[in-house]
Amino acid sequence: MERRVLIAILLSFVVLYAYQALVVKPAPKPPAATSSPAAGRSSSPTPTASTAPVTTPSSPSTAAALVGDAAERDVRIETRDVIAVLTNRGARLKSWRLKKYLDQERKPQELVENQLPTQPLPFTLSTSDAQLDTTLNSALYTVSAEPSGVIAVPVDIRFEYSDAAGVHAVKTFHFVPDSYIVSIKTDVKSGSHAIVPAIVWGPAVGDIAEISRYTQRAEGLLNQNGKVQRLSSKDIGKQPTYEGDFFFAGVDDNYFMTAVLSSGPSKVTFQAVTIPPPPGSKDSARELVSYTVDSRRSGAVQFFAGPKDFDVLAAIGPDATRAINFGMFAVIVVPLLRSLKWIHGYVPNYGWDIILLTVIINILILPFRHMSVVSMRKMQAIQPEVKAIQDRYAKYKTTDPAKQKMNQEMMALYKERGVNPAGGCIPILLTFPLIFAFYALLSTAIELRGAPFIGWIHDLSAHDPYYVTPILMGASQLWQQWTMPSAGVDPAQQKMMMFMPIMFTFMFLWAPSGLAIYWLVSNVWQIGQQYVTNSIIGPPAVRTVRPAAERRLKRVGGGKTEAADAQKG
Repeated sequence: MERRVLIAILLSFVVLYAYQALVVKPAPKPPAATSSPAAGRSSSPTPTASTAPVTTPSSPSTAAALVGDAAERDVRIETRDVIAVLTNRGARLKSWRLKKYLDQERKPQELVENQLPTQPLPFTLSTSDAQLDTTLNSALYTVSAEPSGVIAVPVDIRFEYSDAAGVHAVKTFHFVPDSYIVSIKTDVKSGSHAIVPAIVWGPAVGDIAEISRYTQRAEGLLNQNGKVQRLSSKDIGKQPTYEGDFFFAGVDDNYFMTAVLSSGPSKVTFQAVTIPPPPGSKDSARELVSYTVDSRRSGAVQFFAGPKDFDVLAAIGPDATRAINFGMFAVIVVPLLRSLKWIHGYVPNYGWDIILLTVIINILILPFRHMSVVSMRKMQAIQPEVKAIQDRYAKYKTTDPAKQKMNQEMMALYKERGVNPAGGCIPILLTFPLIFAFYALLSTAIELRGAPFIGWIHDLSAHDPYYVTPILMGASQLWQQWTMPSAGVDPAQQKMMMFMPIMFTFMFLWAPSGLAIYWLVSNVWQIGQQYVTNSIIGPPAVRTVRPAAERRLKRVGGGKTEAADAQKG
């Protein structure tokens, strides 16, 4: 294998590793936060180093309720895709479970962090008046138009509260049977003053499925003018508040997202939240992000809380699909994703779908790899001549002008033999965007989350529990190195090439098993292709070079020397 191919492979490894290190940043732990709970939940986010101080709510109003409920209760709304639970205390969202996506206990995935008494529930209201906030978020609202069973048509659920102090609040939720979107319209008055409160979602998403360097943690997300901005905890610490006309703004992790949609000119404030593990648990603390939306308008505001499924987001709008972090090769990833889904329509097992799509991809790039092997074989054939030229100039320093003659002789040799020095690596480099795109697809596609393959692999988005596929992948890569041409590669480079399969094996031990399957199948395919190519082009015709003492520098026909003629054989 020529040196340029070695460099290309090493660069691909560095880029692949750096991509994961940069895209999935570990969130730094923020300082411990303190807050005062009000009615079981604080009416505004807990202040931390990443947000401005929040005024501690005062005691709830003692004014008599004129319109309200006598006891706290839950209101359940079930659609085709979602099971939502609203509480009449503050008319807030208590639970939002996705029926088609299961957690580690095989129950509908929960997107509301509802076990933290010091953090607000979604649709908590926030104003500049702390006492009013406490009243709005702790009062018991009356409920009207409460549905029963799975809704078949859009419904509006109305929560209302008023008291003798002049506080009057109405919160209307609009649910659609086949959507992950809920709309909320607020109408708040304090005396004769109409107030447009900000809407607090609280800690968002944070799927508790397996977390590794290959999966994205919860982080802030903004889409303005078609440009997506992702905010880590470190970014939020530097700047928690953003203003603009956002197409969507919220929080996402690797597979799920909650966000306000097309809120118009608004202000969005993010806050890093650390959730400690249960007492006695060996799990690490979870890093989530809370957000507050001040839409500055009195109309209904839409919130999306659901999966980062390409088709689901595309139904909202083309720009909504940008929430999926496909990376720099998104233009290639999307066709690959559609191809994977198309294959799944015929073979309903995503493990086999990955294998079939890998084979199709390798068939498409087969000509490029064939060209690369042929070029490498030509380079292998002239290696003795190349080494002879290098030996003649070995005594010269790199800065010596005589060293330039070596390069001239090398180029003349390449031209005479019809060899392109870059011919071995350029075809391979052309395939890298496709390889990286497929890698990004398998790292982000929610279709693989919880998707079983065969035997011991029950989740293609999680690592192989017995590490069988990573070990097989490493062995296949080692085998592949043995089949590649190695003439012209110095011993140090050969050792490094043999060490690379070990590095890749350790890299893939905790990678999603779908990725390991893809890499394994791709390696096996390349091994087979290498043997077929070798049988087609035959063994290399390695030329021998006579010792310098035997070569005569007598001119021959065509302007060539006898030494050059001797080098031909």
